[in-house]
Amino acid sequence: MKQVTATGQTVEEAVESALAQLNTTKDRTDVAIIDEGKKGIFGIFGARPAVVKVTVIIDPIEEAKKFLLQVSEQMGAPIDIEIKRDGKQVLFVMTGEKIALLIGKRGQTLNSLQYLTQLIINRFSNQYLTVILDAEDYRNRRNDTLIQLAHRLAIKALKTGRDVALEPMPSYERKVIHTALSGNKRVKTFSDGSDPHRHIVISPVK
Repeated sequence: MKQVTATGQTVEEAVESALAQLNTTKDRTDVAIIDEGKKGIFGIFGARPAVVKVTVIIDPIEEAKKFLLQVSEQMGAPIDIEIKRDGKQVLFVMTGEKIALLIGKRGQTLNSLQYLTQLIINRFSNQYLTVILDAEDYRNRRNDTLIQLAHRLAIKALKTGRDVALEPMPSYERKVIHTALSGNKRVKTFSDGSDPHRHIVISPVK
């Protein structure tokens, strides 16, 4: 958090001084007046400078976007980002010529980037935000794959009579599996392990 305390003959001058030091504009800051100052007699005797504390307001979504742009640049796959916010959920839709590099095998790179982006956005946010990264409609295609996988592994659990553990997945992918099998009374699902290695287990009901 960038913050400075500045003085001036007036509050306005003190604020201007602080903004110059922070190299920012007033609309991106939070100003706290510590002392309004005093002009004094003839503007000299008993005069007291105004004192303000100015703090730069950091936009968590902009910080997350900046992170993604930097990482993609370093990976040699520059991107454009469209941001959609719905309450506490923030969707970053990425496009670019080499977007496949950011998706990775079975979306592993995309999931890792999503995990890091979520850490960054919540470092600066005063409320917990959920991040979803998407590229080339990967999430919808992935959801279809997960639903098919859930039903296939449920059959396997019933045939073998044993628990079936899936690969680690982010929370919203685990939710897809839970939802897909919620109507199947012959199996139950639960999550095991801790992030980022938390995974679903499909267990036959005995």
